[in-house]
Amino acid sequence: MSDDRLIVALDVPDALSGLKLAETLGDAVGFYKIGLGMLTGGGLALANELKQEHGKRVFLDMKLFDIGQTVENAVRGLAQFDIDFLTVHGDPHVVRAAMEGASGTRTKILAVTILTSLDRGDLDECMMQSGDMSALVEERAGRAFEAGADGVIASPQEAARIRGLGESAGRLIVTPGVRPDGAAHGDQKRIATPARAIADGADHIVVGRPIWQASNPRGAAADILQEIV
Repeated sequence: MSDDRLIVALDVPDALSGLKLAETLGDAVGFYKIGLGMLTGGGLALANELKQEHGKRVFLDMKLFDIGQTVENAVRGLAQFDIDFLTVHGDPHVVRAAMEGASGTRTKILAVTILTSLDRGDLDECMMQSGDMSALVEERAGRAFEAGADGVIASPQEAARIRGLGESAGRLIVTPGVRPDGAAHGDQKRIATPARAIADGADHIVVGRPIWQASNPRGAAADILQEIV
């Protein structure tokens, strides 16, 4: 049985490439992330095939953001695909609307705090609130929990602070920005190793390029799984 703490990001061009990778990984991996980049490449069809025909769990990473009613309607429609996790931006009005849209389904709503590809300089450029990055992530996580989120998305560098919040009890912490020792950082700026992320309180780690760009993707996944045993 696979260890579903590892979620493999299928950040590949299209559904056929994603399905081929999933078949290569076989029973070593049971949980996959499908992001916005694959939406026009058959992402929803792939999500449905992975769920219904291959028995996999699926994390649909759409990072929805809009007025409340639009978010609610979008989540209600996406939840019909029996998605396990779905992301929205962590603004409280968005989270509340998403929770309403997911009501009565098994889809868990994860609130994005601050993207792992951003640092303090990026936030300044976007004219976002000043202050320490980790403190801002912690505050956004707390507000998302208060709004009802099933969990949050944050970098592994903030996992311990979020897990220390009283509101985090029974909630999920999912961390992208996870890189094995020696792996290229790519566009991620706030990273940690798989073992560090889990030790600091992450329930699930999301890993993409270090697996699907490897010469032996199944071996790369197995190495990460061994690290978090």
